[in-house]
Amino acid sequence: MKARCISSKNEMTKAIPVIGVFATCDPRINPAARERAGNIVKTHADMLADAIKLPDGRPVPVVYSDLLIDSEKEVDKVAQSFIAAGVTVLVGLPDTWSFPQLTLMSLLSHFPKETPLNFTCGNSGPKPGVVFTHAVSGAVAQTGRLMHINVGTWPDDGLNPVMTDGTFTALVDWLYAAVTYQFLKGKRIVVFGHDAMGMETALQHVIPTRNTFGLEITRLDMKLLADMMHKKAYDQEELKALRNWFDKGFGKIEIKSTDDDRRFNESLSMYLIARDLMKELDAVGGGFMSQLEWGSDHRGIPMPVADAMECLFNSTFDHNGPKAALPFATEADVQGLLTMLFYTYLSGGNPPLFMDFRKVWEPWEIQALAKSVNVKIPEGAKWATRGFVDGNNSGSASFNWAGKPGDTPASYLKNITFPLADPDYFPGMGNSATFLSPGGIRGIAGRMAYSALSGMFSMVWDEAETVELPAALADAVCHKTDFNWPHTLLTPDFASMAEYKHYTPANHLHMTWNLPVSRLQYWMDLANVLSVTPWKDKPAFRENVDRPLPLLYLLNGGENQTKILRKA
Repeated sequence: MKARCISSKNEMTKAIPVIGVFATCDPRINPAARERAGNIVKTHADMLADAIKLPDGRPVPVVYSDLLIDSEKEVDKVAQSFIAAGVTVLVGLPDTWSFPQLTLMSLLSHFPKETPLNFTCGNSGPKPGVVFTHAVSGAVAQTGRLMHINVGTWPDDGLNPVMTDGTFTALVDWLYAAVTYQFLKGKRIVVFGHDAMGMETALQHVIPTRNTFGLEITRLDMKLLADMMHKKAYDQEELKALRNWFDKGFGKIEIKSTDDDRRFNESLSMYLIARDLMKELDAVGGGFMSQLEWGSDHRGIPMPVADAMECLFNSTFDHNGPKAALPFATEADVQGLLTMLFYTYLSGGNPPLFMDFRKVWEPWEIQALAKSVNVKIPEGAKWATRGFVDGNNSGSASFNWAGKPGDTPASYLKNITFPLADPDYFPGMGNSATFLSPGGIRGIAGRMAYSALSGMFSMVWDEAETVELPAALADAVCHKTDFNWPHTLLTPDFASMAEYKHYTPANHLHMTWNLPVSRLQYWMDLANVLSVTPWKDKPAFRENVDRPLPLLYLLNGGENQTKILRKA
């Protein structure tokens, strides 16, 4: 026998997590009940096969075992089959009683301790699988291992029961968290430049990021980008096509001179160069330092702003048509990038928003401004009674946020204009992007943070909704900050303005639309990230919104205490 060479003759493919679906059983169970148990596995594995997608639209593969696990003998066969198939996420669908030590506990010995594990069952009485689910949940929790259970509903009778929509949705939400957690291990993000404007809250915590999330950070000097731009190391015909797309589809592009025209083309070429570099490195996200060295330091040669490049990466389309949103942070804000990266994967590819936590508008201040511009506040307006935040930053705002979810690219583009950059802040000039997000977009707004004291990452978050003001009032609000940058006005669901303006962990805030709360919570459990929601009005648990706490947390002093113990 000879060794087989695989490194040079096999094309590399991106590793995608594989979901393995199985069922435990009891050798004493009658044949009809065994047939029913097997049918549950096959039916729901088929339902899951097209339910979980990566941001680029690829479905996550699902495999299932038609062998019911009664004892150690079946355990070994199923485990070997799953390992051979590349299974990294485990889903059990028990419908009968079984014996924990002879089945699940033995199965887990074949997989790494951090392998995501979910047991979903119907609350059925005949055999019953719910009793076994509680038995194994307790057994797993006492070992210190994390496990999530989903005690839902499927019919007590019949050979082909199907779980309810709510039960299936809860399982899908957990799977998005598990797949995000597993898929991003071994991936890399690319950051051009070094630390973001001296912002300590945006540092590249290379080792903690690697140890916690399995993510690598590739650091490239901005000089490489500048050199490739000057060498025209990009497809020049594609640049023409990209510029033509901007000229024909977007709103006004402010160009006053041949130098302005050249600088805007250079800004667009940066997108093509960075895109190709990131593709070469198989990167899942990126960031660009920009200030101060790139575009603001007169000791060097200030270069054009990167706003168009950053916005394009975060959008789900470009001049070539639909594409996956590739989270990209302005000012090389790595904690912001991580936030957007996880939100994008958890949502199945929805576009992320990068913004400054610029100005908090409290009710009294809104009323005063409305009075000054002769605007009558609509009766019952939530933004007038709770307040809102003006999210406003020069770069990274996804073009999708110029409209609502589901709008066409053409409808987004007409709302976006490109004024010349502020010459004081950006002497290298180029063009900023600007738009005002519409109201009624719901999602999660938050921010990743890190503490050297615990060596742990946290997520400060709340549900939020964008608000739409009367036109004259919106214009006045936008002119209070930087009118020529994108604006997204949002009101959090639970944080008061006093809490929001004091408890934000940094100067940047990020939002992704249509991201279910439970997906974020499940992911924070799996990644062992602290959940920070210090809002006095937020309920501890909302059925069908929040995920149920894992038993492991209840037995070890609560969620945060358990996460700290797991880190240790």
